[in-house]
This record gives sequence, C-alpha cells and structure tokens, in this order.
Amino acid sequence: MQDAGLKNVLVFGGSGFIGTRLVARLSGEGHRVVSVDIRSPRTRLAGVVYLQGDVRDLSGFDPGMPIDRIYNLAAVHTTPGHPDHEYYETNILGANAIVALARRLGIGEIVFTSSISVYGPGEETKSETTPPAPVSPYGWSKYMAERIQMAWLEEDAGRRLVICRPAVIFGPGEGGNFTRMATLLKKGFFVYPGRKDTIKACFYVDDLLEALQFAVDRPERFVLFNGCYPDRYTLEEIVETFRRDHMQGVRTFMVPRGVVSAAAAVLKPFSAMGLGIHPDRVTKLVKSTDVVPGWLSSVGLASAGRLPSAIERWNTASGGQFV
Repeated sequence: MQDAGLKNVLVFGGSGFIGTRLVARLSGEGHRVVSVDIRSPRTRLAGVVYLQGDVRDLSGFDPGMPIDRIYNLAAVHTTPGHPDHEYYETNILGANAIVALARRLGIGEIVFTSSISVYGPGEETKSETTPPAPVSPYGWSKYMAERIQMAWLEEDAGRRLVICRPAVIFGPGEGGNFTRMATLLKKGFFVYPGRKDTIKACFYVDDLLEALQFAVDRPERFVLFNGCYPDRYTLEEIVETFRRDHMQGVRTFMVPRGVVSAAAAVLKPFSAMGLGIHPDRVTKLVKSTDVVPGWLSSVGLASAGRLPSAIERWNTASGGQFV
C-alpha cells in the first residue's frame, strides 16, 4: 500500500530542463510519476511512466492511474526562437487542455510554472503585488494561462493551485542564458554590451524545486510566488562570481551597445554554433529583470547570498563544464 503522504503525480513537460529534474526528485521521494512530453525524455528512470503527448490536445489522454496532482511545465518559451503564434498555441491551448483534463478526471490540484515575463520590461523593481503588464507573445501567453487556471480554481472550493513565476533558471541541462554566459567565460572573455549594472533575477533549478515543494505543502488553496533570489544580482556580480570562483583568467571588456548589436547582427547566422551572440539576446542583456521574491521572503525561504553556492553546485554536477 502506498504511503498516505505520497501522491500519484502527472508532469506535463517532464522531458524539459526543469521537468527532468522535477521528475527525478518526485520519483526519488517515492511518488508515482507519469511524465508526459511531446519529446522523448533525456533519461528514463525506473518506476516512472513516460508517455508521449501533445499538451494542446488531451481529449483522449489517459494517464493510466488516478492522479492527485498535475504539474504544468509544458511550454514554448525560448526567446528568440519561435514565431509569435506558437507561444499562444502551446501555452494557452495547453492550459485549457490541462484544466479540462483535471475536470474530466476529478484532479483537484495544479502546479503551474508561469514566468516573470508577465510583468513586462522595465527597470523598476517588481514583486507579486506588481500588476502584470506583459508585452511579448511569451509574456502574454503565460499571463493568459495563469488566468485560465485561476478560473478553474474558482469553480470549486476544494481545488488548489500553485503558480510560480520563475526568473532565469540555471543548472545542469539548462542550455540557455547562463549556459551561454558560461560558454563565453570558458573561452576566456566576456563582453559587456554597454552596461554592467543590468539586474538579472535568477534561481538555481534545485532551489526552484525546493520552493515549489514548499508552496505545495502550504495549507493555502492558492499560492502565487516569484522564483528568484532576493539579492537583485547585477550582470557584473554574476560574471564576477563565475570569474572569482571558477574562471580566474577570464578577461572582461566594456563595448558600446551599438557596436555589440552590429556585431551580433553580422554573427546572427552563426549563433547556432554556440557563440551565444544574437541581437535579441544582446537587447536582453541591457534590460533589467528586477524581480524580487516577496512571498518567499514572507515565509522565510529567501535567504541572501546563495548565488556562489548555486554556481558551485552546478560546477560539481556538471564536472566543471557548466553544461
């Protein structure tokens, strides 16, 4: 007989960066896990059920067992990388399909990873009380997905919903912003595109999973929180943490933004080679994501100064390769 504290959980997006780590964590704790993704899993763990499925259409989906909780991690999220319509199709249709599945199967708990993109761009500090003001297709699609799942919550007083708005999440298998930064640093240099004081909210993947679990275990029916550290790290502080602790020989340069953008435009066709240079990514480097974890701070789960240990954990997990 299964322990009363263990659950049957359904993870949509289980083959992604965060999903892979979440599935491993849940399975390791003894939960029965069904992982669903349109892509094949990076690894297959004993005891986990892996199913292929398209989150945009779950009308005929059967998880094969009663489900206690859904984790909705499935999303089109890479920017740049997709036509505008793909963000809306996957993220909004996915949210609609998941709440429809929850209704059909009588599942009363959903955990959803949204995004700090719902706040929109700007240099001002943003917390969970800041009104959403998305501008990008990704930000809008995530905000609409939040509203769809909040409407599902309000239909029944017995339902529970956790929404996390993650900042930049990094760690083993990320392949995104932090990996590109580490790749450049490993080449021995880093170029600041016009400024060093851009604030970049961030969170190590295992710290995100810890926060998600904490929120799931709370008694409230609804929890909304930003997934990030409280420190408001600047781009320079992040680079210097890498350099001080792991890459002492790295040289840094400040180049006018216009020069870097022009060079990025020329090199754009070669961005797939791992250079990490793309005009849109240069723009992101000079725009702050100044987001603070108000809810995590209020419940005592937002201690300061964790970036160095997070990068050290990534270093250990990746054998010093930061991949």
